[in-house]
Amino acid sequence: MGKVTATAERKIDAPVEKVRELVADYTARPTILTEQYRDYEVVEGGTGAGTVAKWKLQATSKRVRDVAATVSEPTPGTLVETDANSTMVTTWTVREVGEGSLVRIETSWTGAGGIGGFFEKTFAPGGLKRIYDGVLQNLEKAV
Repeated sequence: MGKVTATAERKIDAPVEKVRELVADYTARPTILTEQYRDYEVVEGGTGAGTVAKWKLQATSKRVRDVAATVSEPTPGTLVETDANSTMVTTWTVREVGEGSLVRIETSWTGAGGIGGFFEKTFAPGGLKRIYDGVLQNLEKAV
């Protein structure tokens, strides 16, 4: 079993505070999510640290992950979503770049062992990056 990581980032021509505000608003999050996210629900909170949200992530036609994420904010502009159902941790980082913002989504988890783990480490990061690219495109449109 090894660590698997998927990353996507995008420069968005909008003020960093505006982008951070939308990223931290979990009640508005469905407006930027792609069709791979289903049954999205805020369980507690709704803005930034302390929020608990759950959803189903349909990564492939056969692979659905039930996510129950608790949000922390270790530093301003960084939100960490820790899944109670797995080892998955997703970090959203929004930082200022010139007049705009750079948004990065990074997800890591402990992958399977054996041949299944090999295929997971080989293909899952690219598939998740494609999903995140869509989310970032929707975020850019929303701000």
